Amino acid sequence: MENGIQVAIDGPASAGKSTVAKLVAKRFQYVYCDTGAMYRVVTLAALQKGIAMEDTDQISRLAGQIKISFAPGDPEQKVFLDGHEVTTAIRQAQIDQNVSAVAAIPAVRQEMTNQQRQIASHGGIVMDGRDIGTTVLPDAPVKIFMVATAYERARRRYVENKAKGIETASLSELQKEIELRDQKDSSRKVSPLTQAPDAIRLDTTDLTIDQVVDRISAIIKKTLNELG
Repeated sequence: MENGIQVAIDGPASAGKSTVAKLVAKRFQYVYCDTGAMYRVVTLAALQKGIAMEDTDQISRLAGQIKISFAPGDPEQKVFLDGHEVTTAIRQAQIDQNVSAVAAIPAVRQEMTNQQRQIASHGGIVMDGRDIGTTVLPDAPVKIFMVATAYERARRRYVENKAKGIETASLSELQKEIELRDQKDSSRKVSPLTQAPDAIRLDTTDLTIDQVVDRISAIIKKTLNELG
């Protein structure tokens, strides 16, 4: 409690988890751990080395060999692979299309989970992903499950890509990709996307980012008061 509590934010692709998690962490002066970016870094590293996405053994070994790190940035946190910045590279379409397969590899998930738990062990952490409240931080005092319609999530991704100058698919194609990603994430055998029984479900379809941050902040403050 001295350093703060663990806050787990889960939900499907493009629900706005990372954006909200960063702002919540900043508001409470907590550490932010971008778990989704970690899987994207592993995916990028595998593609750079020409490893086939079906070669789970090689990808698993690679996950244990690479160094993933984060650094403060403006407007967004910077992500590094073995000391080289890959903040933009891990958001490309090729990564979007393959990250679910990489994230479904048991050994990769175990390696990333170990790293994430180590980061969160001191408290005062906001972590977002697909299985934070169910697998990575099952004892987190605050668990949020963020959702939004597939169309709204596709629209957000389209606008975000355009703003960053990233080549993007059409809105309808993005929606199909997101719906496919939902299906993959929800049906994988290891740590599928599912709402923890004690998580608070928050539909963000008609909410602004500030409204979502305010609602989650209120939940955290209430929990802190209850824990004394």
